[in-house]
Amino acid sequence: MGVEEGANDLVNERPVSLVTGSTAGIGAAIALELARDGFDVAVNGTREEELARKVIDKIRATGAKTIYIRADISSSRDRGLVLAQLKREFGRIDLLVNNAGIAPEVRADILDASEESFDRVISVNLKGPYFLTQLVAKWMIELKQKMRDFDPKIINISSMSAYTSSPTRGEYCISKAGVSMMTKLYADRLSEYGINVYEIRPGIIMTSMTESVKEKYDRLISEGITPIRRWGKPEDVAKAVAAIATGHLQFSTGEVLNVDGGFHLRRL
Repeated sequence: MGVEEGANDLVNERPVSLVTGSTAGIGAAIALELARDGFDVAVNGTREEELARKVIDKIRATGAKTIYIRADISSSRDRGLVLAQLKREFGRIDLLVNNAGIAPEVRADILDASEESFDRVISVNLKGPYFLTQLVAKWMIELKQKMRDFDPKIINISSMSAYTSSPTRGEYCISKAGVSMMTKLYADRLSEYGINVYEIRPGIIMTSMTESVKEKYDRLISEGITPIRRWGKPEDVAKAVAAIATGHLQFSTGEVLNVDGGFHLRRL
């Protein structure tokens, strides 16, 4: 089999993870947790590299190798560049974490929301990971044929919004419901190659995305909207990713892990 353009003949000794949207928040926590668990990490985002320096320095302090890939995963061209850089720098990909996501710029009632906002959110939250996974999965299949003891996995970070109605951000809910179905589709399709696919559904997590509604969620949590009465932390999601990445759910695929303080329970 010929070496593709941009590929590296030298395959990285340590397993390699790509975490999209990992310059801050949940993605940064995931990237750091994976580094602590023995992965080298490709950090991805759309910011200038200097703005990703904080998480990069923390990852390097663990002894892990890391690179920063500045790319917009909603762009077909950028997705190709991501894959080319991974091949050039590492020569392998063991774990893809589709974490990158955005909220609507304006929380608009579904009766008033704009088509432009819908396109923007769907492009980043669903189209981007859908086609990035397509590219990465094909490469994982190739690597499976070349490498012994190669056990690749794909993890999609969705949201409790995949099944919870929020009419002031309908485009976000639809995008995350799409990610949930995308997980099932890829889990089914890739099972014959031994590539397991998982979905993690965070609940109310303290990040920059939830800062604007902190007062509302403080009240709801105190009133018991979640059985575990506290905000979730990015590290809570990161530890769920690590459980999968380190091989603790080997006989599961298409599985959903709720990291939501029990929000998903139906209670009387």
